[in-house]
Amino acid sequence: MILFLYDGPESASTTILLAHGAGAGMESGSMTMFAEAFADAGLRVARFEFDYMAARRGGTSKPPPSPANKLIAEFLGAIAGVEKTGKLVIGGKSMGGRMASMIAEKQYKEGNIAGLLCVGYPFHPPGSPQKLRTDHLTPLTAPTLICQGERDPFGTREEVAGYPLSDSTEVFWLADGDHDLKPRKRSGFSHKDHVAAVAARVREWCDGL
Repeated sequence: MILFLYDGPESASTTILLAHGAGAGMESGSMTMFAEAFADAGLRVARFEFDYMAARRGGTSKPPPSPANKLIAEFLGAIAGVEKTGKLVIGGKSMGGRMASMIAEKQYKEGNIAGLLCVGYPFHPPGSPQKLRTDHLTPLTAPTLICQGERDPFGTREEVAGYPLSDSTEVFWLADGDHDLKPRKRSGFSHKDHVAAVAARVREWCDGL
């Protein structure tokens, strides 16, 4: 049984189904921060956990992330079970966004979702820029918004500039941001400001879907 955690107004015009990253669950500081920011922007957010992460809550062991095919099946189950208001956008943080991106095109063509949102997309493993995870992104027709820090070790601004992303994909860059979009103090930007900027852009993008 999938457990959902909801934030934001029930009358919202868009619901975002948000999956967590590989190492931190739906109630982590990062997931909570983005969910609350999106909710404050007037969006409905539904967080959920993959089974392996839920299992970590009930014991002392820490099972690793499940294989992609299992995570994808669980994401499809979440799409079927979520209580949505208005349009449905799927996405997530890092690995969660990647899993969403692997099912987005079919779900979009079937009319189940309006778009795809990724926060800190893992374009490649850190230190292995040759191991790209972009083949399925190139032919996307589903409206896609990727919010990425300029110095994200999973895909910097300089690296991503050379990737053949589809015309339906927008990358919203956060100056000096890391994988959590957090900038260094010397940059003159703050994490709070970046999160607010992302929430504002996501709301604007959702309104245009």
